[in-house]
Amino acid sequence: MTEHVKPVPPTWCPGCGDFGVLASIKKSLSDLKVPLEETVLIGGIGCSGGIHNFMDGYGFHSLHGRLLANAVGVKLANPKLTVIAAGGDGDGYAIGMGHFIHALKKNVSLVYVVMMNETYGLTKGQASPTAPVGYRGNVESPFDAVLTALSIPSASFIARGFSGDPKGAAQLLTEALKFNRERKGFAFVEMLSPCVTYNDTYKLWREKVQNVTSVAGYDAADRSRAFSTCLEIMEAGRIPIGMIYRAPEDRRLPSLDQTVLPTLEKAPATTDISLATNLPRYQKLVDALT
Repeated sequence: MTEHVKPVPPTWCPGCGDFGVLASIKKSLSDLKVPLEETVLIGGIGCSGGIHNFMDGYGFHSLHGRLLANAVGVKLANPKLTVIAAGGDGDGYAIGMGHFIHALKKNVSLVYVVMMNETYGLTKGQASPTAPVGYRGNVESPFDAVLTALSIPSASFIARGFSGDPKGAAQLLTEALKFNRERKGFAFVEMLSPCVTYNDTYKLWREKVQNVTSVAGYDAADRSRAFSTCLEIMEAGRIPIGMIYRAPEDRRLPSLDQTVLPTLEKAPATTDISLATNLPRYQKLVDALT
């Protein structure tokens, strides 16, 4: 009764960083052999928000800033699904900021990919919450999502990639998807994804990115070390990337989906709703009311 909608060619500008993110998601899903029928990609609003239209599998276009609310609902309805929420920094860190903080707090097993370009590309290049001081007259200090995520105790997987390094980006997404499919909690991956039309930062970011693994003695299992190292790198005028933090098993809080739905049989999407099975319960309810 439904028609399968085939993917369409991306509508992004040639050279957009989002192409690298899309390629990395496709490669990671392929490498892990994730079935298409078990994959759901929730798109946000903005240039990056149409990403679900450009690949096969199930997709959903959410309201502005609400993609995480939809993604959490999908995962809790059927934890068997591999759920990816993908949007931009304007969508996620402005109108969607409340959902971002609470998604970290809820710790539901899904992957959140934010394509960060420091601008609102779709609406012609206004300053986004991550825009540096001076960009298009911006006078506010930029918001940093990695430092914020590190401050939430339940956050267990935090990474930042660069679309100019598709191999490294794919490796981070592969690890995030593994984390997701093992129902270990919320996996947050910010992707530096330059907007070549309004804020082409490819050259600048290639010069400024620094993988945290280049820091002697860096331990991605140490939250305090991760925070202080990222802060030191930023104060030196560089951008920390790589596997920022991954909580060790003994310090990882349980995911919300594991807590409320310990077995897949209890998930709403897999509940037996046949009349024969539920008639006795219905009758019992009617009897109690008469």
